[in-house]
Amino acid sequence: MEKVQTGRVIEFYSNSCLVELNGLNVKCSILGKQDIVVGDFVNLEYQNDNDAKSALIISRSDRSSELTKKEIRGLKVIAANISHVGILLVQNPTTSCEFIDKWIASSKASNIEPFIINNKIDVAMSDEYLEKVSLYKNIGIKIFNISAKENIGLKDLIEYLKNKCTIFVGNSGAGKSTLTSMLTGINIKTKDLSNNQGRHTTSISSLYKLPNNIEIIDSPGVRDVPIEGLSKKEITYGFEEIYEASKLCKFSNCNHGNDDGCNVVQEINDGDISKSRYNNFIKFLEQILHE
Repeated sequence: MEKVQTGRVIEFYSNSCLVELNGLNVKCSILGKQDIVVGDFVNLEYQNDNDAKSALIISRSDRSSELTKKEIRGLKVIAANISHVGILLVQNPTTSCEFIDKWIASSKASNIEPFIINNKIDVAMSDEYLEKVSLYKNIGIKIFNISAKENIGLKDLIEYLKNKCTIFVGNSGAGKSTLTSMLTGINIKTKDLSNNQGRHTTSISSLYKLPNNIEIIDSPGVRDVPIEGLSKKEITYGFEEIYEASKLCKFSNCNHGNDDGCNVVQEINDGDISKSRYNNFIKFLEQILHE
């Protein structure tokens, strides 16, 4: 048995992890106070070659991305090495543009590609809602039209998920658990814990490995995301159409308000930039300036 081996954290408990190692799931203790989360690639070592339960995580590899959540003590990493974020958009309960814009900006700032899942298409959609969907399609965000409950449109989504590590995010009632259950074949709401702690209702983060190198991280505590941890530059990059328009502003220090020669405001007046996107852009900047 090799002394040190590398695996992937697929579940995290209070003081231990479940690690996928060469096709096997190994429960591991953690050496010291390491920052380990679901999605991490970790190096583990067996303390006793004859005891499969003696695996100890001694270190973790560098992360390609981190998904964070704001807490009283600061930002907490809740999942790592995610490549894509699927933002669930539904008509009822209403998914706000602020929620979507926050996730787009935060994802891009974390080197994660956002896309939108327009869920519950089996229900009639209002013109106002369809305009919201078109808004994001027009700025180049990939959109999938599905009904997780009725198993509509999942084929194209599954094709897109190949060779990606994805986490789905949405407000309560958006259908995140239903979608994850449909894709994984596991009833997420009543999944058996791998560490024999009984049954629960999506209370821990888990990584599911599916055929075609599809990886899905289900993290029930992830709904909203903090904008306060981002810089002005990162927020601007999250509004690509505003960033591109700003390059043609008359002055380099334009704040895109009532400045003379502001091309951003001109494109809003011309209908080329969404007013809701612009309002959220300004709102997010004001939030970080008043931290």
